Amino acid sequence: MCYKNEYQKRAHGEVEQIFRELLPKAGLHVREEQIRLCHEMLDALMKNEITLCDAGVGIGKTYAYLTACILMRKYSVLHSGYSGCDRRSVVVSTSSIALQKAIIEEYVPFLSDVLLKADLLQGELKAVVRKGKEHFVCDYRLAQRLEAVRDKNKNQAQMEALKSLRHNFDLDSVHNLSGFDRRLVCVPKFCPRECPGKAGCRYQKHLDISRKEDIFLQICNHNYLLADAMHRANGYRPLLADYRALVVDEAHKLPEAASQMYGRSIGREDVQEIAYFLVREHKGTDGKRLLEGVSALQMEIRKHRKDGIEDMAGKESFYFPPGAGTALAQMQERLQLMIKRLAGNIPYWTFRRLEEMEELFGWFLKNDKRYILFLQQDSRGHLTFMAVNREIPKYLDATLWSRGFPAILTSGTLKAGNGFARTRQMTGLEKETGVRECVAESPFCYQENCLLYIPEHLKPRKKGSREEAEQLAGQIRDLVCSTYGHTLVLFTSYTLMGNVQQLLRDQIPFPMVQVWRNSQEEIARFKKMENAVLFAAGSCWEGVDFPGDMVSSLIIVKLPFSVPDPIHEAQREQYRSLKSYIQTIVVPDMQKKLRQGFGRAIRTEQDTCVVSILDHRATKKGRYRSDVLEALPKCQMAERIEEVEDFIRSRKVERYYS
Repeated sequence: MCYKNEYQKRAHGEVEQIFRELLPKAGLHVREEQIRLCHEMLDALMKNEITLCDAGVGIGKTYAYLTACILMRKYSVLHSGYSGCDRRSVVVSTSSIALQKAIIEEYVPFLSDVLLKADLLQGELKAVVRKGKEHFVCDYRLAQRLEAVRDKNKNQAQMEALKSLRHNFDLDSVHNLSGFDRRLVCVPKFCPRECPGKAGCRYQKHLDISRKEDIFLQICNHNYLLADAMHRANGYRPLLADYRALVVDEAHKLPEAASQMYGRSIGREDVQEIAYFLVREHKGTDGKRLLEGVSALQMEIRKHRKDGIEDMAGKESFYFPPGAGTALAQMQERLQLMIKRLAGNIPYWTFRRLEEMEELFGWFLKNDKRYILFLQQDSRGHLTFMAVNREIPKYLDATLWSRGFPAILTSGTLKAGNGFARTRQMTGLEKETGVRECVAESPFCYQENCLLYIPEHLKPRKKGSREEAEQLAGQIRDLVCSTYGHTLVLFTSYTLMGNVQQLLRDQIPFPMVQVWRNSQEEIARFKKMENAVLFAAGSCWEGVDFPGDMVSSLIIVKLPFSVPDPIHEAQREQYRSLKSYIQTIVVPDMQKKLRQGFGRAIRTEQDTCVVSILDHRATKKGRYRSDVLEALPKCQMAERIEEVEDFIRSRKVERYYS
């Protein structure tokens, strides 16, 4: 047997030893699908390939890919012919700060300890979190901000948070810090060469540690990964130390991050920030003109738009009204004169922001076809100019996959329907050959522990009507009473959520909690209650954990189809027929989102839950019945509320009702 195959055999043998002997001794369960997943990942890494891994809830995919990366590095010198001096790290890219924190504080130390005790490692595994400059404190800017607010009547909690940054370097670790303060004290995008605080700069010390050769893992978010890829493609200094392999966890979020990175946006906060720094450079008149000009432009846009926006009930995205073109041209001309006058007289970072704004306005005036151009309105009615690149998959392929290193893309929702076609399309892997595909099914027994309830008599109602809200409120009331609370209700619309909650205010004998945007306090309050009902939308469809009896009834009010917006309209243009677009784009995206929501139901082997879908399109005669069932694991099915009551009574013990 040649050495190459022998070392492959040894590496895979250690996978078996780690997951069947070492980790169970440390308290973890043996999971066959997890072991198979790790073997697939290790093969891809050692063969320098890319693999798409759809990992069901409870698989333990993080341990699978970390183990694969450890063994790849351990045996790559002998197996792949790498130089013994090659100490390049592995990059793990995620979407959430919570997962980054868990990897560096829990997963890596645990694995390191287990493998060291078994003599499978020669030294401790070291990892570092790599984040953008905006996540860290600039000591020089902090001192300036503290001086500026020293005698001001500033909110006490915000003031204490600001002062605490003298000792806390990571902005994400500080609570009550205002968004405005955060933007003013973070490390700027472009640090001046002659910075007065350079000698003792905590950020520079952080970078020095991050680049050491003994770092095994660099952990970052998708935006940082893509920013590094853009730097490399453009010949700039890389943000990440050179790496030999890439793991993209929460990979379903990568296209969304790419939309941000390969596009541009200018909103109210951006303009305020630029104006603030112009004032700091004694260019207060220019700052005032900038604010006044953008404010006048926004007023002109509102005057000329045809349909308007009805606060939160209407569309949040719309196109630039042609009638406001003159005002936009005047604003661009004002910016051009300002840029010419300020060249060489203000810091490069501020100057570059002015140039980017002027360039973005130019794209709108020319209707630049390279970008999807639209305006977005926030909850306060402020407008943001948005430009999203039309060729994101192409850029992902050019800046990441074409570089030739092995990569693992994993998530619980990479597969839609019967395959990975939609994921390949969105991530730029559609034309890449030799891409592996792997599906690891959840170890949870859904057939035994989960009941899928789709009421038999749901009727179609006019969207946004009172009849729609009343029908849903009645269904939710019956379900909540049947399961004795313990309910999470997922909406696709905040407006509908508010309307239904109002109708149920005095009809449910259990505490009701509503989660609006980014309300972590309300989620924490719900978790402390015994049998409450949580109404949620938006981010609560994924990444929120409700183990045990906390959520024994999950109600999905509507199938989570994407809301039409300029980005989806641009995708629609690529298809000859509406039917083809719906089957290729709309349905797979709905299926992925549905799986994310469904994943809130069963979080451990012992959990039991009723999952209800209150959308008539999922009923037996519904248009998307087969698509819904195809997306979800095999469960018991029910159409009558009595079956829900029977299921709960058969699965729950007496204390559940106390």
